[in-house]
Amino acid sequence: MAKEKKIFIIDTNVILHDYRCMYKFEENDVVIPIVVLEELDHLKKGSDLISFNAREFTRELNDIAGRNLFTKGVSLGKGRGKLFVETGKEYSDRLSSSFPERTPDHRILAITEYITENNKGRQVVLISKDINLRMKAKSLGLDAQDFENDKVRNLDELNRAVQTVDGYDTKLITRLYEEQGVPVKEFKFSTPPNPNECFILKNTKVSALARYDSFSGNIVRVEKLRAYGIEPRNAEQTFSLDVLMNPQIQLVALTGRAGTGKTLLALAAALHQRKQFQQILLARPIVPLANRDLGFLPGDVKEKISPYMQPLFDNLAVIKYKFKPNSSEYQKIDELQKEEQLVITPLAYIRGRSLSNVFFIIDEAQNLTPHEVKTIITRAGEGTKMIFTGDIDQIDSPYLDAKSNGLTYLTDKMKGQEIFAHVNLVKGERSFLADLASSLL
Repeated sequence: MAKEKKIFIIDTNVILHDYRCMYKFEENDVVIPIVVLEELDHLKKGSDLISFNAREFTRELNDIAGRNLFTKGVSLGKGRGKLFVETGKEYSDRLSSSFPERTPDHRILAITEYITENNKGRQVVLISKDINLRMKAKSLGLDAQDFENDKVRNLDELNRAVQTVDGYDTKLITRLYEEQGVPVKEFKFSTPPNPNECFILKNTKVSALARYDSFSGNIVRVEKLRAYGIEPRNAEQTFSLDVLMNPQIQLVALTGRAGTGKTLLALAAALHQRKQFQQILLARPIVPLANRDLGFLPGDVKEKISPYMQPLFDNLAVIKYKFKPNSSEYQKIDELQKEEQLVITPLAYIRGRSLSNVFFIIDEAQNLTPHEVKTIITRAGEGTKMIFTGDIDQIDSPYLDAKSNGLTYLTDKMKGQEIFAHVNLVKGERSFLADLASSLL
């Protein structure tokens, strides 16, 4: 007997998270409430990533839409179900008594309730990234779930500190100081290391910071580098500068809580290697606090975005003031900015560009969706190096979490690739006070 297909009803925020979400439900049918199209219509104008996703979904829908979209449904492709757009439905007495306001969320609930009542024997599920809407649905006896398609299942590897491996023979560790590298097989790891995985190798007498270089098949020693006045203060920062300065590694993810030095190290490495790139780009997504639109803020566009870019300017200032104002290093930073070889900008402003020979730092990447991260990386041209930094426990978007954000997704999917490296920084270096607050509060 054939398994009965499910019906998934999609909330607006799922589409804004992944505009191709309707193709992610296998052989099951997908329903888009008409109110979702209304919300997308209001969101489609603008230069931010949400507006982009709204426009792209509308184009996707237009490409596959036919006369049956509102009746029999249209096919989503081979091996997939059908897509329907469901028009508004009357509120039941139960829905009206619980949620009398005619909000978009409650209109979606009315459609979900109607489809559930008229499809006995089939499982009907409301898919939303809004926890409150899911709770409201469940209070009415309706099935509601988060969009799980791109969630990372296991965060343990992402959150762990750099592995310390004890008990190695002194001669083996000493060889790391004397040779270009030691074949990985001689270390007899319990599980094969990933490309560019970092280790602290030690015994009671000696220790060494090391990284697996999959290009050579060797474990190589990681030396403490200095980049444009910035010197690493701990092992994780040392590993970070090592992969940031390695030309073979084109994609780097630096994770860790606030104050661990992620953005500062990336910027210092960029300035140190400035002659190897045509431009240094620092960008971050704008996520307005308290969900207030930028238009709410006073001033012109530059004044509106300035508060969101200030942390990047702060990191640049830390590096500048390592030098005297009359020094060549200090003046070089001013010169790079003046000639637009060093640019700090909102992420939305670089969409559509082909980024060749650029050192590109994407800050606060935990506020990006997986699809947004993919879109950014696919802009990379020849000679470009991309750095994604962020704290997966400090997410400003209401519809992302530690398992579903773009930074986590990137780190999970790229693990094992020779040109990718990930370092999780665990020790705060701003001050004892900042580190204490990050740990306890």
